[in-house]
Amino acid sequence: MQKGDQEAFTYIINRYNRKLFSYAVSLSGDHSLSKDIVQDVFIKTFEYRKKLDPNFSIQGFLYRCTYNEFINNYHKNKSLLKVHEEYIRFLDMHIDNTSESDFEKIAVIVNNYINKLPKKCREVFVLSKKSGLTNIEISEVLNISVKTVESHISNAFKYLRSNIPDNI
Repeated sequence: MQKGDQEAFTYIINRYNRKLFSYAVSLSGDHSLSKDIVQDVFIKTFEYRKKLDPNFSIQGFLYRCTYNEFINNYHKNKSLLKVHEEYIRFLDMHIDNTSESDFEKIAVIVNNYINKLPKKCREVFVLSKKSGLTNIEISEVLNISVKTVESHISNAFKYLRSNIPDNI
């Protein structure tokens, strides 16, 4: 595998794919996320194949990579949840103190800023927040990775937070 032998890599995938998937599901409880984790593990294994030490167990390496990938996803999703919670808190605060006519004005202002987002970022954000699609559904509809979806949503929130005036 270190020398780029496709058959050796295919053998490793066939031998460990189900085991790693089961392990990832036991960690995350999410089948879709587990598929992504295992796929990322095999991609990274292939990318770093030349650096692998043949004296160490490939099985141990793959399980450790799966665990590390789960932890990385967990931390990323945790920080994304904080952004979503802050957005909801911001909306709740303004909705409670806003009359219906003021709310309509605010909605127009926010929509104007949403329309100023870059095209793909705006498309992802609208599918998420207005259409209510999950990140996985958006990635399938737009044929982009879940990580790209998360990045677009995070960037949209950052843009909106920094550009929408606090006094509206």
